[in-house]
Amino acid sequence: MVWASFEGFNLKTAFNIAFNLGIHLIYSINLVFATSPAWCETKKEIKNERRIAEQLDINPEVMENSPVLRRWLRQVPNVLQDIKNEPSFRTRLRFGYSQVKGNGGVKFGFEDIFIVDKLTVSGEYQKRFNNDLENGGVDLNYYLLPLGDYLNFAPLLGYRNLQTPLYSTSGVNLGVKLLLVLSRGGGADIAFTRSWVSLGTDEEIILTKLSTSYAITNRIRLSTEFLQQKAGGNKQRQVGFFVEWMP
Repeated sequence: MVWASFEGFNLKTAFNIAFNLGIHLIYSINLVFATSPAWCETKKEIKNERRIAEQLDINPEVMENSPVLRRWLRQVPNVLQDIKNEPSFRTRLRFGYSQVKGNGGVKFGFEDIFIVDKLTVSGEYQKRFNNDLENGGVDLNYYLLPLGDYLNFAPLLGYRNLQTPLYSTSGVNLGVKLLLVLSRGGGADIAFTRSWVSLGTDEEIILTKLSTSYAITNRIRLSTEFLQQKAGGNKQRQVGFFVEWMP
């Protein structure tokens, strides 16, 4: 009786082990069949690339270490379309010194952070050392021409807060921006902006800004800015010098 019970236990255990092994085997086979098409496709691409490299007398190691060459071997890209859609300008973070009527201050901000498609956001904050002038705001720019063009035009919409010894106002900032790219990829450009804060009210202020920038490294640029604020018959002119970093 003891032997029969022990024998039954062994048979049941052996059956469970065999059943579990069968389940794992079926799962493994399904996994192999599921992944094999992608693996075969990758293997086929590698063989095709090597075959083309041999026909063109290209060192296979050179091809494997060059993603651009491999892309061209798979399919010739539409270079003209890429040039039109690849932005000719880059996002910039800027920090520098500004001067108004002999009084200096700091000014920092960001330019053309891409949100989606042709829509970017820019912003800045300025404060004079003697605390009698403060200027800050954020604007949305939507470029109307292809981003790869050397000349582009964008209406802008944002919010601006201005505090000076003679006047203060805050409200919607509405205007236009003209961008002339002298060297693609952030090498050099000229930007002109004209906007109106609180347009059509007694507190309306006209902002006119011209900036020029030139890259000294792949990521660092030097920039000069001229700005005029006009409120009624009062005009304030500013000049600024900045260091810009391109992420």
